[in-house]
Amino acid sequence: MATLSVHQVRHRYLILLSLRWLPVGLLVPVFVLLMQERGLTLTEIGVAFAAQGLFVLLLELPTAGLADAVGRRPVLVLAAVVNLVCIALFVVADSFALLVAVWALQGVYRALDSGPLESWFVDSTLAADPDAEYERGLSQGGTALGVAMAVGALLSGALVALGPVGPFTALTMPIVVAVGLQVVGLLAVLALLRERRPTAGSSALRESIAEAPRMIGQAMGLLRRSRVLLALLSVELFWGFGMVTFEALLPVRLAEVLGDSDRAGALLGPATMVAWLANAGGAAATPLLTRRLGAAPAAALLRIAQGVTVVGMALLAGPIGVLVAFVVCYVVHGASNPLHMGLVHRQVDGPYRTSVVSLNSMVAMPAGAAGGIVLGLVADRAGVSVAMLAGAVVLAIAAPLYLPAWRASRDGSPTPVGAPTAAASPEPPATVTQPEPPAPVSSARRR
Repeated sequence: MATLSVHQVRHRYLILLSLRWLPVGLLVPVFVLLMQERGLTLTEIGVAFAAQGLFVLLLELPTAGLADAVGRRPVLVLAAVVNLVCIALFVVADSFALLVAVWALQGVYRALDSGPLESWFVDSTLAADPDAEYERGLSQGGTALGVAMAVGALLSGALVALGPVGPFTALTMPIVVAVGLQVVGLLAVLALLRERRPTAGSSALRESIAEAPRMIGQAMGLLRRSRVLLALLSVELFWGFGMVTFEALLPVRLAEVLGDSDRAGALLGPATMVAWLANAGGAAATPLLTRRLGAAPAAALLRIAQGVTVVGMALLAGPIGVLVAFVVCYVVHGASNPLHMGLVHRQVDGPYRTSVVSLNSMVAMPAGAAGGIVLGLVADRAGVSVAMLAGAVVLAIAAPLYLPAWRASRDGSPTPVGAPTAAASPEPPATVTQPEPPAPVSSARRR
């Protein structure tokens, strides 16, 4: 068994991240329009989304503690299986109750999936080289995510344009294909993600599960000791609420401008592809923004910029104006994510990384559920544009919450919360291993 190098860890991380988001790229352009096709109002769609947020809120920390205690690989495998069931149910769900069940399962999946892969990447990178700059990999991950979403969105638009196939409507076809891609993602997790836990077997599993509550309590304690970390996680309250504008309301806004849902669904495929390529470009620009402005000031400015782009989506006339604002929004979104997560990772060390990443997600998902209900209700009663303007304000007012991180960086780099001190020797990280290859492989594989 050979230890993975920094390059090998990053290579596997980018492959798994791409396969994780490719099915999402198929779903994003059509899922709201599909639920409308099946008879749901925007308010009902918001309630269905709320089921996702509720389950994330209930399960985020328990699943994160489980991942930190049991291992990232088994939790990611379970997550992939749950998502496979969820997408398959979405293909046939034709009632409000079934669609609520779909989003409840999506919440279970998000809770399981949130954190383990990124934490595996960071910890495995540091295990291979304690001085490695994992921010580069996080930035490349943002680029890979954007490209995967772009490819999925382009395929989604092509499938909708192709029209109905057998019993499946045009808007259902991307969901059908996403089922097959999720199977591929599950197999990739089984094949590529390797970690060595200190112990194994059924007794070790029971001990790890029993350890999970303590891991959760320790992670919660980090928030009490770190004002910076608390402020960073608070950003997610506003971000999660406001993201409903461009994730859920934009398709409705475009259908409103065009006057045709199927035409909007077909157009959103290539438009979302361009947007996610722009997202990838924004993620690639993260190191430049960090060098020029600093991570915290850049993140704050991007929160304001994203609010401005949503105002453009709400007010600009015609599909071209709406879509241009949409693409620019995703440039900002792509640059924001690596900056924010890099700031979060810099505030934590030790065995609680997955739990802290999941705390970040735990705040965002229920906020998104609240945004879905509130903004959906506003859209039904006052119009989609008014709802988008309200979401734009919420996005922008999160900017001051980056001030504590900025002040901390000016005062010097404090020891991350949870980091071992001189009085306590750190435990050695788990060794990440891979089987010896049976024969040399080509070094020309693309990242």
